[in-house]
Amino acid sequence: MGNELDQRSRQPFASTAAMRRRMQQQRNRDTGAELALRRALYAAGLRYRVHRQPLQGLRRTADIVFVAAKVAVFVDGCFWHGCPEHGRRQHQVNAWYWPAKIERNRQRDRDTDERLRAAGWRVIRLWEHTPPQDGVSAVRAALAVTR
Repeated sequence: MGNELDQRSRQPFASTAAMRRRMQQQRNRDTGAELALRRALYAAGLRYRVHRQPLQGLRRTADIVFVAAKVAVFVDGCFWHGCPEHGRRQHQVNAWYWPAKIERNRQRDRDTDERLRAAGWRVIRLWEHTPPQDGVSAVRAALAVTR
């Protein structure tokens, strides 16, 4: 029984088959927020790489990467990364699963940030609701420091 619970807590959980299909269709790249930020960065004359692993051997992918400047940008979804403004505090379905899942995501984000910074990268984390121009300003500031 204990092993079954361990296994269950590591797997994505859906309350119904329809919900499972919906969860599987959830975009993990090229979201609306990412595309808006990329358009704004491009319009500002900034060139970047998309969905790259900044560090070899680290299975973590940044949404936008400025390789030469060592700047990695992550656009975090409010639900999945526990936005204090828009993330859910009370879950109606599978309340046993979601808080732990979101906390694991947050821990992984912190670990990623620490590893990248230790390797000399500047890390920018933006919420999906961040206006694209604010993201451009943050990227410009990070790029100015690396020059």
